Amino acid sequence: MAAPSRSRKKVQRKFKLRGFTLKVDALEEILAYLARFPDAEDEYLDLLIDDIDKQSLKSSILDRDAIRRVVSLLLNADAAVDPSAASTSSRFALRVIDAFVIPRFRYDPIKNVFYEHTGKLPIHGDAGDKAALYRDRYQLLLQRIARDKFFSKPIFDTKMTESESCEITPIQSLIGCTGRRWIMGVISQLEEGQFYLEDLSAALFLNLYHKITSGFFVENTVVVVEGELLSNGIFQVNTCGFPPLEDRETSLSLFMGLDFFSGEVLSTEENFRLLGLEKKAVNDMFVVLSDVWLDNEETMEKLAVVFDGYESVEVVPSLFILMGNFCSRPCNLAFYSYSSLRMQFAKLGEMIASHPRLREQSRFLFIPGPDDAGPSKVLPRCALPKYLTEELQKHIPGAIFGSNPCRIKFYTQEIVIFRQDLLYRMRRSCLIPPSTAETSDYFQHLVATITHQSHLCPLPLTVQPIIWNYDHCLRLYPTPHTIVLGDRSEQKAFKYTGITCFNPGSFSNDNTFAAYRPCTQEVELSALDS
Repeated sequence: MAAPSRSRKKVQRKFKLRGFTLKVDALEEILAYLARFPDAEDEYLDLLIDDIDKQSLKSSILDRDAIRRVVSLLLNADAAVDPSAASTSSRFALRVIDAFVIPRFRYDPIKNVFYEHTGKLPIHGDAGDKAALYRDRYQLLLQRIARDKFFSKPIFDTKMTESESCEITPIQSLIGCTGRRWIMGVISQLEEGQFYLEDLSAALFLNLYHKITSGFFVENTVVVVEGELLSNGIFQVNTCGFPPLEDRETSLSLFMGLDFFSGEVLSTEENFRLLGLEKKAVNDMFVVLSDVWLDNEETMEKLAVVFDGYESVEVVPSLFILMGNFCSRPCNLAFYSYSSLRMQFAKLGEMIASHPRLREQSRFLFIPGPDDAGPSKVLPRCALPKYLTEELQKHIPGAIFGSNPCRIKFYTQEIVIFRQDLLYRMRRSCLIPPSTAETSDYFQHLVATITHQSHLCPLPLTVQPIIWNYDHCLRLYPTPHTIVLGDRSEQKAFKYTGITCFNPGSFSNDNTFAAYRPCTQEVELSALDS
C-alpha cells in the first residue's frame, strides 16, 4: 500500500503547485492512467498536467470528466501506430534535411537569446559575412561555456578569491590583472608563422608549446587557456583545451521553441508519441557505404554481394546511405566522362531494381563526396547534378539525393552525415601533435575536436573553403544523437559523451561498411571477405 499512497500524494502535490484541486474520482482516473507507464510515471504525469494547463477550464476544481478528456487525447496520440500503419511507419518517420534549408540562428549576447535569420541568404557574401562567420562561432561557444559550473563564479560565495575563479576574462581586461586567469579565443595567424589568441576585444600572442587536452589544435579553433600575465607583458600559459561540452538535454531545455536541427518545432505530445514509436522500431537498420566507385568493376561486384545479402534477410534495411566519391577519379575540369558516369548511375539503378524487396521496402540516399561532380568543392556541397542521376531515378523513383553534409531526422533522433577526408586534413593542419595522455587514437581526437567546437569542419578556410553565409549548416549544436563521418581512413566507431560517432570506412578500398540501428544507437562495423 506504500507505493499507491506515495503516488497519490505526489499527484496531489504536483496539481496543487499548478493551482488545481482534484476530486476523488479525478484522482482515481489519473492513477489509473499513470499505472500504464510504471517506468515513466513522472514524465507522463508532467505531460498530463501540461495538457490540462492548456485547456480552457471553468473551474480549478477538476472532476473525472475533465481528466478523462485529456487522458483520452494522450492515449490516442500514444497509440498512433496501428497494425495497418506499422509496415509504413518507418517510411514516413524518416526525413532527410538538405543543408541549404537548415535555419540560421544567431546569438544576441545583450538579450541572451537566439533569434532566427529571416529572408534569403546570398551565396556570395561580402567581407562582413566572413567576419560574422568567426564571430558567430565564438559567440555560440561563449554562451555555452558561460553556463558551465566550472566557469561560472558563484554569486553568494564570498570566500572565493579572484585568483580561484575560473570565470572567462576578456583579453582586453588582462592589463593590470595579477594571478591565474582563464581566457577564451580563436587561434589566429595574424602574422606569418606567429599565432595569437583572439577574442572580440583584443589579441594576445600564444605560445602553443604547453600542456594541452585531447583533440586537434588547428588555426580557427576556439580554445580556453589558463595562465598568468607576467610583468613583461607576456601571458604565461599553463594549460590549453577546448571549451567544455554541454549536455544535449540542457541545451534543448534552455532554448525551447527553437529547433536548430531542422526548424520544425513539435509539441510535447508529438515528441512523446514519436519517442514511443522510435522505441518500437527495433527492426529499422541503416546500411552506410562510403567511396562507392561506380566506374570500378570490382566495386560493383562487391556492391551486388551486399545487396544480395540484405535481400535475403528476414527484415531488409530501411535505408541505404551511399556516399561518394562515386568515381575513382576526381570529377574536375580535366574529367571528360560525364556521359559514361551517367550510364554507371543507370546500371546502379538496374542493380537495385533487380532486388525486389530492397526496391519496395528500402530507401536509398546518395551523398556526394569531395571529388564528385558539382559546382565547387566549397562546403556545404549541393546534391549530385540531375544530369547524372535522372537515369537511376527511372529505376528507383524514391531515391533521395542529399547535400553534403546532410541531416536525417528519424522520429526524435537526429543524425548528421558528413563525407569528407577530414582526419587526414586535420592531421595535416594540426599546429602541434595531439596529446596522448588520454588516447592515442586519432579518430577519438577527431570526434573530440568537432564535438567541442560544435562544428563539423573547424579547418582554416584556406584549407577547406566554406560558404560564409551557410557556415551554420555545419554546426553541431545542440549535439546530435549520431554523427556519421565518411572518411578514407580506417573504419571506427566511438561513443563520446553519449554521442555515437562512426566512420564506415572506404568500401572500394578495403571492402568495409557499417550497419546502424537507430533504436539502440548501436553500430555494427562490417566488411566483405577479400
